[in-house]
Amino acid sequence: MNAKITNIIKLRSNHPELIKEMIQSDFAKRLQSLELGLQKTQTRLEQFEAKYQWSTETFINLFTSDQLQHRLDFDEWLGEAWMLAKLQQKIAIVENEDLNQI
Repeated sequence: MNAKITNIIKLRSNHPELIKEMIQSDFAKRLQSLELGLQKTQTRLEQFEAKYQWSTETFINLFTSDQLQHRLDFDEWLGEAWMLAKLQQKIAIVENEDLNQI
């Protein structure tokens, strides 16, 4: 069984509409920041892929199976690939929030 867990946060305020606008604004800014980071990370990955003529997936397979000698570039490439996954995960979380229920 795949159960979805939902957490509910309750806020009490004398100015609920103002709080709602602030939260929605903060989420929008966070999403914009995450998307900018995603674009930068994708550009950096494309640079590594062009330089070495491998897809990031191919690089990770070679790197994790110890078929490559260590290089600083490879550490950076691996870090960018990890960052891409984390950014995509965070964007999905922010995009899936139902802010209309605030």
